[in-house]
Order: sequence, then C-alpha cells, then structure tokens
Amino acid sequence: MDDFSSPDFNLSALEAAAALVYDAMPATPQYAWPTLADAVGADVWVKHENHTPTGAFKVRGGITFMHWLRQAHPQCRGVVTATRGNHGQSQARAAAACGLSATIVVPRGNAREKNEAMRAFGATLLEYGDDFDEARQEAAGIAATEDLFLVPPFHPALVTGVASYALELFRAVDRIDALYVPIGCGSGICGVIAARDALGLDTEIVGVVSDAAPAASRAFHSGKAESTDSAHTFADGMAVRAVVPEALAIYRRGASRVMEVSDDEVAEAMRMYFRCTHNVAEGAGAAPLAGLMQERERQRGRRVAVILCGGNVDTDIFRTVLSGATPTP
Repeated sequence: MDDFSSPDFNLSALEAAAALVYDAMPATPQYAWPTLADAVGADVWVKHENHTPTGAFKVRGGITFMHWLRQAHPQCRGVVTATRGNHGQSQARAAAACGLSATIVVPRGNAREKNEAMRAFGATLLEYGDDFDEARQEAAGIAATEDLFLVPPFHPALVTGVASYALELFRAVDRIDALYVPIGCGSGICGVIAARDALGLDTEIVGVVSDAAPAASRAFHSGKAESTDSAHTFADGMAVRAVVPEALAIYRRGASRVMEVSDDEVAEAMRMYFRCTHNVAEGAGAAPLAGLMQERERQRGRRVAVILCGGNVDTDIFRTVLSGATPTP
C-alpha cells in the first residue's frame, strides 16, 4: 500500500477496511433534514461524521493506518505526525490502542480544545511554526532524529478507512445526484471517489476549499501541484498551503469540480447547521453546506448530500459564529 501510483481501492479492499473500522466504532448516521431542504430547494442529506468517537471523520483512517503500520513495520515503537487537530486525535487514539507512542506537532496558536483532546488521547503535543505546512516539516525532522514513523497526511491506508463513511452513505441513500466534500490534504474526497467508483455509481463529487487556502482549486484547474503563500482561514481543517500530489491525481480525475467558499459563507453554514439541525459543525465541516448554498440554484430539485466531516470547534470561535460574526483566523 505504499504504491501511490496504483492504490488498491477495489470494493473488496474497501469492505475489508470498513470491517476494521467497525471493530473499533459504529457507523455514523445520515439524515435528511427538512429545514435544510427548504433552505436549499433540494433533497439534502447530511453525513454526520461529527458523531464519531473523536468528533471527526479522520478517526476511521487512523484505525486502518495503524493496522497497516503494525503489519508493514512491526518493529515500530511510535509515530509522529503534523495536524490541525482531527488527524492528530485519530492517530493518538489509534496508536494508544496498539501500545505505540504518538508525538503530534501543531502550529502555534492551534485550536486550544483540539490540543486538549489530543493530549487526552495520550499524545505528546509540540507546537511549532505558523501553519500546518511548517508543523509538517518539523514532524519530518523529529521522525528522522527520534526514530519514529512519520505518518503522512495522505496515504492509501488512510483513504481506505475514510472511504467507509462514503460506503455507508451511498448504501443508505439511493441515487445521490451530487455530493459536496471539503478538501484539506485530500483523504476525505479521495475516499468518497474510491467508494463511488467501487460501487459503480455516477454521483457528481464536488470538492470545497476555502478561498483563503485555494491551492486545491488552483491545482484542479492547472493540473499542477500548486501552493500558496498563506492559508489564513478560521476553517482550520482546510488551512493547507500545498496540495498533496498523490491526492490531486485522484480528485482531479474523479471530481466534477473544486469550488471555493469564503469564511463568511462558512460561518453562515455553521449557523444554519445549528439552527436547522442543532448540530455543531467546525469550519471545514460546514464548508460543504456553504458550497451547496452557493450552488443552490444549480442543485434545485435534485438529491444532494453534504459531508459534515467534523464538529470540533473551540467554544470561543463557535460563540463568535453564533453571535452573527465571522472569526478572525
């Protein structure tokens, strides 16, 4: 599974990964919310990955990655990785279950409550750099000097686990015309594409990024591994300056388009989730709904789905959002 050029995403591989996931957690629900349908003018289904044991979809990939790691590198004594929070919680939880240490590097000023959650799952937390990309470079250095396995932000073993949420959604809801999914480093959208293709469906996959971190949308159009000078969005799950080339190769081939949303649109989508469903969505979790609202005329009368990929938003940020304002990154 180290071969990115031809990852094994057939249905048997995805179902085997899903079985590993279900040994550690239950499936999450998907609901059609009538108030969202009224707002959008379409049949809207929400996949509630905010209901996982870590409050985000990343937990699935952590389970399957750690299984792969124990088989491929049985002498490994610990892992190190970089994150803005959800990936780190996933790896810390999965590493602890396998008796491994987890060192997590986050940028300075990272979400306080996400940091607390990672420590609670047993991680050693280090702060370094001004953003995810600088933290990622530091994690690579720690891996080399401390003999820890560097967990990348994107890997086939992560994608097969993440794809389990898409299998659940596609099997529970018939004939989804379009599905909106956020893009950070790409495991989420690649998992969705893998599941759709393995099931032989024709659902349109729409990637959503922040207009303050638009590397993925630029790369989708150019076909090149684009990067930006900054990624200043309060939606930290999408605050990535550089695309992962292996992920780009998958979503450029399998997505219909990648669109950009503003922080104001994300904040309004977070308010809409709370108002219409009383669910808490973090910024990246609300981005797909923000994308759908931007394209509601295009999707009117169709059956659409959005991935609420996580609900891990700090209290102060959510208070600002509910007050009607947009947080400053």
